[in-house]
Amino acid sequence: MRKGERGSQVVYMGETTKRQQDESTGEESERGVRFLKTYTVFNVGQIDGLPEAFAIPPAEAPSPALPGPAPIAHAEAFFAATGAAIRHAGVQASYSVSTDAIAMPPLAAFRDAESYYATLGHETVHWTRHPSRLDRSFGRQRWGDEGYAREELVAELGAAFLAADLGLALEPREDHASYIASWIEVLKGDKRAIFSAAAHAERAVKFLHGLQAAEAADQEPESDHRAIRTAPAFEAAA
Repeated sequence: MRKGERGSQVVYMGETTKRQQDESTGEESERGVRFLKTYTVFNVGQIDGLPEAFAIPPAEAPSPALPGPAPIAHAEAFFAATGAAIRHAGVQASYSVSTDAIAMPPLAAFRDAESYYATLGHETVHWTRHPSRLDRSFGRQRWGDEGYAREELVAELGAAFLAADLGLALEPREDHASYIASWIEVLKGDKRAIFSAAAHAERAVKFLHGLQAAEAADQEPESDHRAIRTAPAFEAAA
C-alpha cells in the first residue's frame, strides 16, 4: 500500500443461520439471521508490487466520432428567412405558442439532413398557427383530442409540401404513414378532415414562402426612395 493512500468504506450484507432452542419444549430449530459488515477497501492502483494478474489494463482509445449530416445551404436559408426563433437543445422537437419558439435537437442527432429539415418543417408549420400569423385554431384543449389531431395533420402535410418545394429527397417511412393514420383515426367521423388539413397546410406553406420574398426584398437596395413595399395578403385561416 502506498503511503498516504486513503481507502473507501463498503458495507457487506450477508445471511447466516442460527440454531435456537425452544425453552418450553427443548426442541432445536434454525432461523435465518442477516448481518452487516463494514470493510475498508483500496483500488489496485493504490497498491504497489501486486502480481501481474491485478495489473490495470490500459484504457482503449475512444473511437473517432463519425461525421454528422452536413447542413443543406438552401434549406438553412429558407428557415432562417422565416425569422422563427429556433433553439437547438434536447432530443425532442416541439413548438410552444406561449414562448413562440421552436425547440429542435441538433442536426447531428438525425440520421440525415433531410430528416432534420422535414422535422423542422413540421414545427415551422406549427409556428404559423400563432395569433400574430395565421391565427389557426381547432379548439385544441389537450394532447390527443380532435383539435390536436387536426393541427398535427396540418403540420405533417405542410412538412411534406415544404420538403417537395425545397427538393429534399425524403425516403418513404412507415412511421410517417402511421403518424398521419393515427390522427385520421381520431377524425374518422369527418370525411373531409384530410382535405381541410391539406388546405390549411397549403396556406401555411404559402405564408412561409411569402416570408422569403419579404426577406429578399429587404436585402435589395432601393433605387427609388419613394418605393413602397407591401406585405403579401393571405387568406385568414378558416
